[in-house]
Amino acid sequence: MAKQLWKPGNMVYPLPAVMVSCGREGENPNIITIAWAATVNTSPAMTSISIRPSRYSYDIIKETGEFVINLTTKDLVYAADYCGVKSGRDVDKFETLKLTPCKSQVIHAPGIEESPVNIECKVTEIKPLGSHHLFIAEVVGVNVEEKYLDESGKFHLNDTGLVAYSHGEYFELGKSLGTFGFSVRKKGKPKKKFKKR
Repeated sequence: MAKQLWKPGNMVYPLPAVMVSCGREGENPNIITIAWAATVNTSPAMTSISIRPSRYSYDIIKETGEFVINLTTKDLVYAADYCGVKSGRDVDKFETLKLTPCKSQVIHAPGIEESPVNIECKVTEIKPLGSHHLFIAEVVGVNVEEKYLDESGKFHLNDTGLVAYSHGEYFELGKSLGTFGFSVRKKGKPKKKFKKR
């Protein structure tokens, strides 16, 4: 198998294309689409997002220390793309896209009502890395859409139409290829076959 060596670059795909909402008192809330979002810790629950300092949302999040990660679905992919190429300095994205800011439970930054999952975050550290600064944050609340809960209270996240971003394109998640741990899961003992007498 022949391969070429390319110059260093980020080729870790696919990624979630999340819509991050933020806001300052007295101003319209804003949305920035970010593909560089990650889970960084389980206990306490922590996440990170990377933002260029030139972006409008950078100063808002740095000043307030808060943001909401809103998961993107196929119904939100147009809005997600728009929020990634248009600046909040020039346009009210909530108004233009007819999205609904929803009140968060723990922080002041609003979520996006149309997203099935709103993850409320408080910034704990900002690390300047070069082109982007890494915002490390503690997850302080998660709001989920009730229609994806079954009778037992299980949340069916993969039924929401989640979107991934890969090398310049958006994709809706497709068929399941297995569940976590399937490669080492013990198979049940084979049933004994009884001969007919």
